[in-house]
Amino acid sequence: MAFWWPLLVLAFAYGLCRFLFMLIPPKVPSIDVEASDVLDDGNQAQENSFIYVPPRGTSQQSGKIVQCYEPATMKYLGYVPALTRDEVKDRVAKVRKAQKMWAKTSFKQRRTISSRDTGKTMVDASLGEIMTTCEKINWLLSEGEQWLKPEYRSSGRSMLHKRAKVEFHPLGVIGAIVSWNYPFHNIFNPMLTAVFSGNGIVIKISEHASWSGCFYFRIIQSALAAIGAPEDLVEVITGFAETGEALVSSVDKVIFVGSPGAGKMIMRNAAETLIPVTLELGGKDVFIVCDDVDVDHVAQIAVRAVLQSSGQNCAGAERFYVHREIYSSFVSKVTKIIKSVRAGPPLAGKYDMGALCMHEHSEKLEGLINDALDKGAEIVARGSFGHIGEDAVDQYFPPTVIVNVNHSMRLMQEEAFGPIMPIMKFSSDEEVVKLANDSKYGLGCAVFSGSQDRARDIASQIHCGVAAVNDFAATYMCQSLPFGGVKHSGFGRFGGVEGLRACCLVKAVVEDRWWPFVKTKIPKPIQYPVAENAFEFQESLVEALYGLNIWERLQALVNVLKMLTEQNPAAESIKKKNN
Repeated sequence: MAFWWPLLVLAFAYGLCRFLFMLIPPKVPSIDVEASDVLDDGNQAQENSFIYVPPRGTSQQSGKIVQCYEPATMKYLGYVPALTRDEVKDRVAKVRKAQKMWAKTSFKQRRTISSRDTGKTMVDASLGEIMTTCEKINWLLSEGEQWLKPEYRSSGRSMLHKRAKVEFHPLGVIGAIVSWNYPFHNIFNPMLTAVFSGNGIVIKISEHASWSGCFYFRIIQSALAAIGAPEDLVEVITGFAETGEALVSSVDKVIFVGSPGAGKMIMRNAAETLIPVTLELGGKDVFIVCDDVDVDHVAQIAVRAVLQSSGQNCAGAERFYVHREIYSSFVSKVTKIIKSVRAGPPLAGKYDMGALCMHEHSEKLEGLINDALDKGAEIVARGSFGHIGEDAVDQYFPPTVIVNVNHSMRLMQEEAFGPIMPIMKFSSDEEVVKLANDSKYGLGCAVFSGSQDRARDIASQIHCGVAAVNDFAATYMCQSLPFGGVKHSGFGRFGGVEGLRACCLVKAVVEDRWWPFVKTKIPKPIQYPVAENAFEFQESLVEALYGLNIWERLQALVNVLKMLTEQNPAAESIKKKNN
């Protein structure tokens, strides 16, 4: 025992030092950003006192301006321009010019811009967005450079005299078209990756989150100016479908976060210029609860998972499968919690969830629930509203627990993007895997079991891009991991090494290992004109390198060496004529 004590003390001291070192913040001066409630055009301030009722239908998806309002109160915030195709091309051209300078910078300079973005910038951002973005920055600062340095690979048997490597160069200008559900993180996530890898970026923000997006752009501009980076390296543009289409046709890669329908249009447009595309589309994530869990503990996580589909309109869990042995107990626990949940304006009081972002979305949610009720489902619990104005009532939807659901219902097949918890029973692990995979989506899953091996085994069989074992959404907080889905949830990855390198031109490079002492020289038998024994030489060379019998390989090697020492009569004849 005396032998182990010093080792334990050293291990504890090392761990403590690592933890304390992690707490030391980088020495980064803060940046000041104007945070007024109005946009740059002072004339808009006069209009900021009225309640705005957005038009319904397609009329709100066109025009020369994008109207901005606060969903929680319907307060009018102002407007931003809807850029035309030519205006988008001009913005991309400016970024492309700036990127050519930025591509020549060192990783030290790129780390600086990454760290400056953690300044006084998070006033209106949610906790999840702040933590995720800070973790993204921390990962880039810690590991980003090592994953973009040349990566040396095996050169193989026939190329032992060569050195093989992969280089990662900037693609040029990245175009990002992002959704409204994470207005802060959806801007900073692609921007940080693009800039750190040496690219410029143009980000088209959603018409449903343009006001906050323009404010976040001020943060980026201040950070660029603080380190002397090209001021046009990053652009944030606003508008509708035409603006996004123009961006796709002008850049070197597209990152898209949105619906499957819009993703297909992005792909069609990108096919015209044959540029790479990363699509993060819809989700219908599953939340599986086995019969050996701590029900109280998992019920709290489950409610958190479903409420993530509320105020921030995040893609939380949308299908809940609970083992029949604990089904009643679980439903009772989540019902009690949901009934205590209150929705209301986030800045007006202590509420558990906020407003829906998109106008008319409550009508879609009611449609999904009504379809389920018509087919035999039952509502067992609903949350309540706080003090909200009559004009904003359509922007809120009470968190709802619904049981007796099955896969014939739209609620279990279509993406809801709302605070609805449909709970379905299952009897065996095989059954729940089959149910989980019965979906056109494949973004993520969360599996809970008292046995980690059991939970891991179930998660491994679910056809999706991200999985959490005995947790929910923890994968996205690990920014070293790639994020993305399969099927109608899209393809390609952002986050982690895969997302960072996806913004690069991946170039394979081969060079002489011992230059100039060993150079590539064409063997005599296969020099032009080839010798009569050229094929015999090549056959022996293949056998010597890759044959399965050691004696035959040695014999082939002797033949190769023998033919290398022989003269090529045809080649010698040509050489004499030339002399």
